[in-house]
Amino acid sequence: MHDGLSFDAVMDALADRVAVKVRHELAQNGTSVKPRLLTAEQAGVYLGRTKEAVEHMIAAGKLPVVRADRRIFLDVRDLDCWIDANKS
Repeated sequence: MHDGLSFDAVMDALADRVAVKVRHELAQNGTSVKPRLLTAEQAGVYLGRTKEAVEHMIAAGKLPVVRADRRIFLDVRDLDCWIDANKS
């Protein structure tokens, strides 16, 4: 490129601008992208429990986890299944 910018740098800048516009449009329409994988803390908020309670549920094998390197995530679908299974 002319000013010392590489093709990858231009593409990254373009992708960033597109991402900002997409987020803005989604926010304007009242829609947002919701993550499927949650941290133990986020799962606690989702379930109305503490982070520690979720960690105990994981350790007891009551909730399956998704492991990525050393990080642990919980799938929202598994949390929904747990909720459904514990309804009375």
